[in-house]
Amino acid sequence: MRLLETQRLKKYFGDTHAVDEVDFSVTQGEVLALIGANGAGKTTLVNVVSGLLPPDGGKIHFQGIDVTHQSIHQRIEAGIARSFQLVNLFDQLTCLDNIALPIFSREKKTRRLMALADKDRAVREEAMEVLQQFGLAPKAAMVAGGLAQGERKLLDVAVAYALRPRLLFLDEPTSGVSTREKAPIMDIITSIVRSGKITAVVIEHDMDVVFTYSDRIVVMHEGKILADGSPDEIRRNEQVTTTLLGTTVAP
Repeated sequence: MRLLETQRLKKYFGDTHAVDEVDFSVTQGEVLALIGANGAGKTTLVNVVSGLLPPDGGKIHFQGIDVTHQSIHQRIEAGIARSFQLVNLFDQLTCLDNIALPIFSREKKTRRLMALADKDRAVREEAMEVLQQFGLAPKAAMVAGGLAQGERKLLDVAVAYALRPRLLFLDEPTSGVSTREKAPIMDIITSIVRSGKITAVVIEHDMDVVFTYSDRIVVMHEGKILADGSPDEIRRNEQVTTTLLGTTVAP
């Protein structure tokens, strides 16, 4: 079943057609990798779908409902969430409070957030459970600014996960971390996503990560969809390997 579908979606920046009449779909329950060279339009597509940018044309349907002109908050309430390539955390707050905030927001307990945080046991218990799932429970009382880069990446994803989305966009979840950290991070993320029956779209440049963890791969080039298929199909696609200059695709 298609969870998300765009029809001729457009986003232009002057003469740059960042998203150029794109028909893009996400099937419920899959982990989809969205790849392409820098400037291909990947992040812009996600920004438009998640509500950070308004489209210049086309339609966006989520769970069969037209969300094209809904606000970002309406889309979050509908079940669309995302993490960012540049980690978007409250560095002066503890890891626990970073997770508590989206839970309060989800439950519409946004007034006097920090005053309530110490008193709302249910929220704090859920926040601790989320940290436990992401292997961050021992760091619950640490301020987010004191975490290592890999831990910050996990916490950023955990913040989006705490919104209980049906569709989770992950923008470069392994960027800026060492090679040895990438597999453990992706193991945790994909395990949580699959066990929680969440659909995930991962923007990623590391082809080892892409081919190891994704069910389907969509390739963008110059604002358009260049290819869409299984990892094996994309691996054998000569047009993809030729277009993604500097990218090594395993044989």
